[in-house]
Amino acid sequence: MATSKRSSQAVRGAKSTLLWFGIILIVLGGLNWASVAFQNGQWTPKLALDLEGGTQVVLAAQLQEGAAAPSGDQMAQAASIIRQRVDASGISEAEVTTQGGTNIVVSVPGELDAETQNRIESSAKLEFRPVLYTDSASNVQVVKPEDFGMESFNATPTIEPTDGSDVAQLTDQLFADFLAFDCADVMNDPEVADPEEPMIACDESGTEKFVLGPVEISGEHISDATSSMVTNQQGVATGQWGVNLQFDATGTAEFRAVTERLVAIGATPDPTTGMADTTRSRFAVTLDGNVIVAPTANEIITDGKAQITGNFTEQSAKDLADQLKFGALPFSFQTQSTQTISATLGTWQLQAGLIAGAIGLLLVLLYSLLQYRLLGLVTMASLVFLAVVSYLVVTLMSNQEGYRLSLAGVAGLIVAIGITADSFIVYFERIKDELREGRSLPSAVERGWARAIRTILASDAVNLLVAIVLFFVAVGNVRGFAITLGITTLIDLFVVTMFTHPLMRLLATTKFFGGGHPASGLDPRALGAAYRGRGEFRRASTVKKTKAQASAKEAERRQSLAERKAAEAAAKGEK
Repeated sequence: MATSKRSSQAVRGAKSTLLWFGIILIVLGGLNWASVAFQNGQWTPKLALDLEGGTQVVLAAQLQEGAAAPSGDQMAQAASIIRQRVDASGISEAEVTTQGGTNIVVSVPGELDAETQNRIESSAKLEFRPVLYTDSASNVQVVKPEDFGMESFNATPTIEPTDGSDVAQLTDQLFADFLAFDCADVMNDPEVADPEEPMIACDESGTEKFVLGPVEISGEHISDATSSMVTNQQGVATGQWGVNLQFDATGTAEFRAVTERLVAIGATPDPTTGMADTTRSRFAVTLDGNVIVAPTANEIITDGKAQITGNFTEQSAKDLADQLKFGALPFSFQTQSTQTISATLGTWQLQAGLIAGAIGLLLVLLYSLLQYRLLGLVTMASLVFLAVVSYLVVTLMSNQEGYRLSLAGVAGLIVAIGITADSFIVYFERIKDELREGRSLPSAVERGWARAIRTILASDAVNLLVAIVLFFVAVGNVRGFAITLGITTLIDLFVVTMFTHPLMRLLATTKFFGGGHPASGLDPRALGAAYRGRGEFRRASTVKKTKAQASAKEAERRQSLAERKAAEAAAKGEK
């Protein structure tokens, strides 16, 4: 009675699990449909550079006249930062390489959208400069020395500037140049400025222009930049967005000195007007020759953690954080060329990879049918669902996260066939072990699963760990392999748990499998156990000699290494 009750509960549990499995499949399909219907998605995964081709951008380093060529370490640093900027835009499988000592080549799959192109092309040197003077960009006027009864404007400070905020740097010539400065003429062609001299620049919108002092902090000293909601002193969100900066040790010391000076300037009234100089209490962050932000220093920052607030939206705060985090290049770059490139491998290599995968799948199915007879159909059905779930997940990632499938990624999917087949073999062999012990099939399925799941979890954990390590230490196509390997490892666990095991619980109650039909692959007699009534079996040693000998040989042939060692130890103990 208790056995029947447990069997009934197992059947209900199996049906419930299979129902949830079906619901999850429908949800995955619905999410893909929504992406296609409302977000310009597609029903097939997007392909990477090696299979589809894309766009290639060549960036040339902009150096000051007479400056030495960049070192290999500087170029590697620049390539690494540009790669992070591209990755932050959601593009996968992009390639960033150095070329000729002064060029960086960025290859992006598919067509290059304007936002991503701007991310790549605006990857210039990031600098922090104090603000000396500012005015509306619309105020453009040309002044001549003779208008003031002078032969020429003085271009050298009359007194030696004491710091970066000293207005002594604002010479007559610099101020005349500032008045004549037209933001519309220079927005797309910024000059490489001397970091030790003042410069004239405009904000990115072209509405305000600045005279900035020398560079006081290089962007390479920013260790992190994030965006978040601004909170008040009580920790309550104000509803505004801000950008959080974290400097390294050098940047912390430099930023502290700068904020100490700027806060003091802002707190000291001008002797003439009696008002604080709010202009010179600002500092500007320049990227690609343009001012991306020019906040006011309101307090002294001693710990290297600063927050920039203003009229930010969630997206603009994130964009600024990305610029600050990934813009600290050792020098500026200018786009040398942009061109469309063809696939490096092509469609036939993809077809060859898929054919190789199909052959591997067919061999696994043939082995399953030969080894497990009709039980191999469970393997076949599980692999089909593994393929369906993997396809839906990869396509959804392609539509939502910009993931692109490379040939290395296809290899990761093919490897999943072996991973999943290994899980089936472990599970089925555990069931057979329980049948050899004389248990009925429903009992063998439950006990075999309890033993098999531990082995499956250990195996999948190792594969997942390898995928995670590869993802974080590798770049390019190897990361694509790591992603698909990790995804299929998780899907393997999902399919085995949500489909294979529940299906086996249901099959165990059928007459064909539960009764041990010879074609089922679960015939207890062939495994070394004999039927003793009421769905249970006894050890083959009590059967007729001829049958027992045949069954014993079959059981011995199918024993695992651990079982053989245990049998040998038992035999020695009897002697």
